[in-house]
Amino acid sequence: MKRYLAPVVLSLATALAGCQSLPSSSSSSSADQPVTLRGTGDLGLIIERATGSVLVIDHSEHEILGRVEGLGDLSHASVVYSRDARYGYVFGRDGGLTKVDLLTRTISERVIQGGNSIGGAISQDGRYVAVSNYEPGGVNIFDAETLETLMEIPAVYTNAEGEQGQSKTVGLVDAPGNQFVFSLFEAGEIWTVDMHSTPPDVARYDAGKEPYDSLITPDGRYYIAGLFGEDGLSMMDLWAPEKGAQTILPDYGKGEQRLPVYKMPHLEGWAIADGYAFVPAVGRHEVLVANMTDWSMVDRIPVQGQPVFVMSSPDNRQIWVSFAHPKNDVVQVIDSQTRKIIRTLAPGKSVLHMEFTPRGEEVWVSSRDSDRVTVYSTRTLEPVATLPAHKPSGIFFTSRAHRLGL
Repeated sequence: MKRYLAPVVLSLATALAGCQSLPSSSSSSSADQPVTLRGTGDLGLIIERATGSVLVIDHSEHEILGRVEGLGDLSHASVVYSRDARYGYVFGRDGGLTKVDLLTRTISERVIQGGNSIGGAISQDGRYVAVSNYEPGGVNIFDAETLETLMEIPAVYTNAEGEQGQSKTVGLVDAPGNQFVFSLFEAGEIWTVDMHSTPPDVARYDAGKEPYDSLITPDGRYYIAGLFGEDGLSMMDLWAPEKGAQTILPDYGKGEQRLPVYKMPHLEGWAIADGYAFVPAVGRHEVLVANMTDWSMVDRIPVQGQPVFVMSSPDNRQIWVSFAHPKNDVVQVIDSQTRKIIRTLAPGKSVLHMEFTPRGEEVWVSSRDSDRVTVYSTRTLEPVATLPAHKPSGIFFTSRAHRLGL
């Protein structure tokens, strides 16, 4: 049920106390060159996590166009895009929010907005960028054009002992109706922010124990948070938020021996295919399959390790699975109809991320400890190109600009 409004601090004229603007930085090779007249639809960014840099790539030509440096700690970085797909907003682990111009391959704006950031989102209308923070817990919202601070939402809650604390915020996504939705780890809550209202309306709902990550279904209706503190997941119907969150898949793993969890799955990489959700099982060598009609579990697919990303190709025919340490040098491909593994691939050491091209003819796979990105054909399941990169992790194509929840 909806409980009460969260405390909100608005600051329309000045930035948050502690927000620090940093000078722009760019690769010297790009800064002196004229901008090439071209579209942005086949561009993207690859995170180079060890060097605080990103590669600007052309996925049509399998080409690296340039490198942008000076983005800080990118050990757990993600990217969203402006509506015109020219600008990428890079969320760094050090609290940095960096606006990168893909055409000039330079930093347009950069601020340090928190102490430990875990991702962000851009609003449906493209006007606002929100950042989710571990330290201090809460969500900050910025003007997408200037990165001026517009709003601070402290994640304040009261624990079982009646003491007030500030929770880590996770699983921040954009939603229809110009909303942001996110979860509070310690508080066990889901909050929504309506950016259409003035001031923005913040509502909070009870969820399960320790939500650690989340996703929103492609149609923007269901927000689903994975639960670290209990078996199951917490799901909220954004068409009827007054019903609150309900627990789905509550029984998986109950009464069974769990393995140590080497890396938490990333739920934003869930596969939704043919009316079923393919879910990475926490601490298990399985991909779970749920019927989205009633969210009952209908199958468990054994895989070679603990799954981290479980991603469907754009046509939903294939499910690609990456894994946690120590078996993180392979990717397995599952046929979504037969639910059988059809190929095990070896892209390189320490596979971290995968990204399908917009129409799904290829998938790009980063291998951090092999310093490369491998491009596979989804038809032949054979490599078609490799690109060098410094400790690559996340791969983000500009097609994300036109999709919810990414």
